Amino acid sequence: MDYASAGVDIDLEGSAVASLIGALGRSVRTPGTPGAPVDLPGGFGGLLEFGDHLLAMATDGVGSKLQIASSLNAWGGVGIDCMAMNVNDLLCVGAEPMAFVDYIAVPKPDPEVHAAIGASLAEACRRARVTLAGGETASLPGIVTEVDLSGTALGYMGRNDAITGEHVQAGDVLIGLPASGIHSNGYSLVRRIMEHVGADLSAPAPFDAVVAGRRIERFATQDGETPTLGEVLLNPTQVYVDPVIDLLNHLDAGHLGGRTSVRGLCHVTGGGLSNLLRLNADVGWRIDAPLPVLPEFTWLQETGGVETREMYRTFNMGMGMVLAVDAAHAKGLAAWLAERMPGSAVVGTVVEDEAPSVVHVPTGSTFSHY
Repeated sequence: MDYASAGVDIDLEGSAVASLIGALGRSVRTPGTPGAPVDLPGGFGGLLEFGDHLLAMATDGVGSKLQIASSLNAWGGVGIDCMAMNVNDLLCVGAEPMAFVDYIAVPKPDPEVHAAIGASLAEACRRARVTLAGGETASLPGIVTEVDLSGTALGYMGRNDAITGEHVQAGDVLIGLPASGIHSNGYSLVRRIMEHVGADLSAPAPFDAVVAGRRIERFATQDGETPTLGEVLLNPTQVYVDPVIDLLNHLDAGHLGGRTSVRGLCHVTGGGLSNLLRLNADVGWRIDAPLPVLPEFTWLQETGGVETREMYRTFNMGMGMVLAVDAAHAKGLAAWLAERMPGSAVVGTVVEDEAPSVVHVPTGSTFSHY
């Protein structure tokens, strides 16, 4: 099985997005004025001029993970997923998230479902340290058949504090931050595998889901019981505001070489490891000491007969974010991060490469384009 046969063709999607962008006109905002765009090719968030600061915006949704939540009537994590998919992108341009708005579309309003999602969004705001500044709900019978949830996050930074990836260079060190699970990408393939084997989402997970440093959040059964397969699949996306913003603030205070020690940040979402090429496509990326693969990925691959390269092209495989840092301060940065997020570790290096690519050395999986 692969992602395309499950209904999501990443390459086709990339072509469609490129066509959309190509058809858009330039901003009506005059360069140098508030709201004017700041060029950031491949960036995870859009940057806007705002006086002595830059504003950053990102928008995303939860995707078909919502269908699993719906089937189990377990909505406690979906607001966190929505928040994480947005604020984690803001972190990748060096912005501190500060506000969020959500959009909920349903075929028919359900007060209980809306209340559960609202509670989840409140917890998401706490984890991301942001204000929920507003939102919109829409009842769209005939257009949507299930709940859809998306949102937009706003962040800010000093004018000279953007982290774009343009300064990434050979010799830089890659530090990986652990994922909490599948996060919110690849669920069309996940659901196809579930359907293929007739998996029972309410039954105990058919693998040992216990991983050091990870907590499976319980939204469908009682604490103390073995996590169900559905609970493992619904485990909320990790919000990386803590420790990333705390690290940037620590660096801004003059520690570990300052903010310029961090040259690029990558949120490992749809496209897997190929996302690194968005930071800088003129260097090579080598992952030679990857973080441990989470057990659900191993089970999905074996159950669905998915090729290894396809797994690393579709999923985070246990590493949700990557920092490219100056080698001179890499040891100190890695130690600082590991203390605050256990499981964080050096995973690879940036190299000179005549044909820039991302290589996952242990498996030989190679990606030459995003």
